[in-house]
Amino acid sequence: MKANSSDRPVIRPLPVMDRARQVTDALADYVEEARLKAGDRLPAERELMAALGVGRSTIREAIRHFQALGVIETRKGSGTYLLKPVSRATIHMPLSLDTVHLRDVLLQTLEVRRGIECEAGMVAARRRTSTDLVVIEEKLDAMERVHLEKGTSGPEDLAFHLAVYDSTHNPLFRQLLEQMRETFERFWEHPFDRQDFARRSFPFHRTLFDAIAAGDPEAARAETLKILDIVEEDIKEMSK
Repeated sequence: MKANSSDRPVIRPLPVMDRARQVTDALADYVEEARLKAGDRLPAERELMAALGVGRSTIREAIRHFQALGVIETRKGSGTYLLKPVSRATIHMPLSLDTVHLRDVLLQTLEVRRGIECEAGMVAARRRTSTDLVVIEEKLDAMERVHLEKGTSGPEDLAFHLAVYDSTHNPLFRQLLEQMRETFERFWEHPFDRQDFARRSFPFHRTLFDAIAAGDPEAARAETLKILDIVEEDIKEMSK
């Protein structure tokens, strides 16, 4: 039986590519080709409109897209600036935290960190190189010196954990932690007005390093949990 021509699938014309998407792709290409770095200024709106042949609303829509991703910022009266390198191949996973209720945000962040850091410690124990161990121990030594001198070690503590993340050789571990960094940096400035915050968790950073150096993933996971469990207890205690 001969098929009725009316039953055949219809070949539809290709949709016109979204203009704002074209602009975001063009901007990403420009940033990459111009080798712009964080802090560099992007071309002005009028310059982009002329170069790309689009209207102001399209340019602003593309700018809002990049702002939502946290890779550019617009400074009133100054211009638009790059916060992070970007290209068409970049994957952006912006995180949003309401820091009004700091205690709650810290505990929420800690829940996420618990999963990420335990896995990072286990991966680090499996993949770390001798060079990685040297870097991690240098950060640990610096953390211990500052802690013994001042009783606290906020930035040095973060540097130690970032070194552990780097030793996984998976850049997403470090990037995810850094996207939560602002909350913790604010916190370290005034840790509930307690200079001895994280004092009880301090010794377990050395045992975490020992587990990673020994290539023992389960021990690395256990030591990471000890650190984060104590941090959670301290946050709850100090914020009563």
